[in-house]
Amino acid sequence: MKEAVPDVRGEPTRAPANRTPSRTVEVWDIPLRLWHWALAICVLAAWFTPTVYDRTHRIVGYAVLALLAFRLVWGVLGSRYSRFRMVGVRLRAAPRYLLNLRRGITGRYIGLNPAGTLMLVALLVALAVSTITGAMSVTVTFFGVWWVEDTHAWSSDAVIVLVVLHVAGVVLMGILQRENLIRAMFTGRKRIGSR
Repeated sequence: MKEAVPDVRGEPTRAPANRTPSRTVEVWDIPLRLWHWALAICVLAAWFTPTVYDRTHRIVGYAVLALLAFRLVWGVLGSRYSRFRMVGVRLRAAPRYLLNLRRGITGRYIGLNPAGTLMLVALLVALAVSTITGAMSVTVTFFGVWWVEDTHAWSSDAVIVLVVLHVAGVVLMGILQRENLIRAMFTGRKRIGSR
């Protein structure tokens, strides 16, 4: 038998036989959510400002560098789902997870699933390469050096490709799991249990 769930008046009602009660839990804390949206804004601003608005491009580039430094610190000191402690395990699980995903098998993860963890690492690495080479390219030593400029351009393009894949992955997982994951990154809460 299904567990009785209180209705809005506090009186117990029976959950439908084919459903389990759905509740939410806080997954992403406020600092992580602010970091996520600030990074998204900075990346978009950086993408649309090179050569035309160089000063703005440099400022948002340095902001991304500062945000990356914050994320590394928060990956050690942050709340449970902000920490990097499960990254290695999830990365090892990513190939099998992606194969299962092709069959529509998503599993339920409160924090990032293995594909999300793979995307997090790929984005952090690409952003680090892009921002570091961008900062190098405005120094006297590396200004005009072809490999610095090419690495900055290629890694910046890679960031945009990864961002598009990230958004597509979030939408796909939201559809497969019938959950608004974009809203979850605003509220910090994810549903646990099935609908």
